[in-house]
Amino acid sequence: MRHVLRKLGFYVIAAWLAVTLNFLLPRLIPGDPVQLMLARMQGVGGSVTSGQEESLRAMLGLGDGNLAQQYGEYLDSLLHLDFGLSITYFPTPVGDVVRQAVPWTLVLVGMATLLSVVLGITLGTLAGWRRGGRLDALIPSATFLAAVPYFWVALLLLYLTSQVWPLLPQGGGYDETYDIGFSGAFLGSAVEHGILPAVTIVLSSVGGWMLGMRNMMVSTLAEDYVIAAEAKGLRPRTVMIGYAARNAVLPSVAGFAITLGFIVSGSLVMEIVFSYPGMGYTMLQAVTNNDYPLMQAVFLMITFAVLAANFLVDLVYAVIDPRTRQAAS
Repeated sequence: MRHVLRKLGFYVIAAWLAVTLNFLLPRLIPGDPVQLMLARMQGVGGSVTSGQEESLRAMLGLGDGNLAQQYGEYLDSLLHLDFGLSITYFPTPVGDVVRQAVPWTLVLVGMATLLSVVLGITLGTLAGWRRGGRLDALIPSATFLAAVPYFWVALLLLYLTSQVWPLLPQGGGYDETYDIGFSGAFLGSAVEHGILPAVTIVLSSVGGWMLGMRNMMVSTLAEDYVIAAEAKGLRPRTVMIGYAARNAVLPSVAGFAITLGFIVSGSLVMEIVFSYPGMGYTMLQAVTNNDYPLMQAVFLMITFAVLAANFLVDLVYAVIDPRTRQAAS
């Protein structure tokens, strides 16, 4: 329990620092970001009132009063999940923009990432256990895949499916002739549009997970406790999973924590190539249009997701390797 509380305290402090940094970001921008946003609103045909200007200044922590008062107003807005209006999608509230983008990213990027991690760790475990076998011969290919950037794989798949085998949609999240909902037609269209982005993520990342797990398995198999387990006559599967893989997977668990948190941010390059309506594409639109309210909301979501994922994995890590609890005591 002491270990959990200590970890929780650390992440609470980290979350507070992230919130405070988010408060200070508009103050680090040269010039007046509020005037820039108001000009953007007028440019897209919106009318600007003094009340809107005051609301934007309060939301960005640039309102009236001293710094402490502005910080208090900012925290109150966060507690009410009020991030203001999006400049890119004016006059849509930032919360609505984020709520529309998050499900696309969580379903597609989350499932594809989880699949690549499970597949990579499984293949890496088998390759390391049977060194020199057929599966181990795939390591050079896995190294090549790990070095290939996302956008190259995405562009290659776009070429193959548009010029060679024109079977799948080339972009977007669904056929816009369908209404968003749980109808069979819409879900089928969403799955069809998500195949290429999902394959891109899996192909680009599975090699790295496989290579890392394989190398750790080779190193772990030389440890005394694995040799002792084999000398006791335990079943090979028990030795592989219960002794070797359980310890070899620890670095992968730590890496998965970071990956799991950044699932919320989406795969920026992949979503740009396929014009997929997820968080990565939304973040690009926010940066391109100087949409500070939307950027702040996305930044906080990514930060909290990474912190939460790391906290959960820290707890799992302590279960897998009890030595971490003893070291923290």
